[in-house]
Amino acid sequence: MSNKNFPLVASFVTVMVFAGCDVNVKDDSEAFQSAASTGQSVAETTKKESEGSGSSTVLDDILARQPEEVIARYEYRHPKETLEFFGIEPGMTVVEALPGGGWYSKLLIAYLGGSGELVGANYPTGIYKSFGYDEERLAKMENWATEWPEKAQTWVEGDTSSVSGFVMGDLSESKKGTADAVLLIRALHNLARFEAENGYLTRALKDSFDVLKPGGIVGVVQHAAPVNSDDAWANGSNGYLKQSFVIEKMEGAGFEYVGASNVNANPLDVPDTDDFVWRLPPTLSGSKEDAAKKAAMQAIGESNRMTLKFVKPVI
Repeated sequence: MSNKNFPLVASFVTVMVFAGCDVNVKDDSEAFQSAASTGQSVAETTKKESEGSGSSTVLDDILARQPEEVIARYEYRHPKETLEFFGIEPGMTVVEALPGGGWYSKLLIAYLGGSGELVGANYPTGIYKSFGYDEERLAKMENWATEWPEKAQTWVEGDTSSVSGFVMGDLSESKKGTADAVLLIRALHNLARFEAENGYLTRALKDSFDVLKPGGIVGVVQHAAPVNSDDAWANGSNGYLKQSFVIEKMEGAGFEYVGASNVNANPLDVPDTDDFVWRLPPTLSGSKEDAAKKAAMQAIGESNRMTLKFVKPVI
């Protein structure tokens, strides 16, 4: 398999800061240039002013209890700030796209609590065919919508949320209008990359719209392409998408753009046309056996990621 067939991973930069109110930023070029010029660490971002609130304390406790290897990723994934920016609260029904092995799922199952629900949404099987999965691996995907929830429900003990699942493009009528939020965290690039084959992005965004209650939130975290990059390069095949592209597609699917946060921005990640996102940690594709190149990639850190918030209009 080529490096570009890694199925997951993703995101971009908007430097407008979310500070207790939503910021409408439609043009990403000025934001990207500003972030690149400041050279600030991604840790130097604003946080939603909810310190000391009940839900914030609950989330803090959950985050502190995670294994060391999970906590080590907080530097780049900023789960507390990201979930607070999106407005995720205990008791919600939250759809998580492409939950995989459960890095975010394990946090959400605990955080949403006994009155909440986590709904996993997997890629359609057709995408995995495009990744080069053989028939045996594809067969294992057939029962994902029932097998993944059963597995995920064992990940966390205590007062945890219920767990269910569906495959993108196959949302049941019973799920429509039931969710408070949809999280598209590093999940859009492959949907966009293979859109021409079967309308994967269009179908996934329609499911996202349909599953939400009116007023429901969509939170996007995605590897961010530089604004001046070639559109053909930034089509998702290299892991990156342009912020303007994401906003255009989300608005085209019926969502309203609320605002952006720079919480997951990394101005050190400025890829060119020879780069793909998997060159960076944690994958380090192409540099694991080259100490100097590996050190250079580690110095950059994980990808520059846009963090965008959308809402389903209340009709």
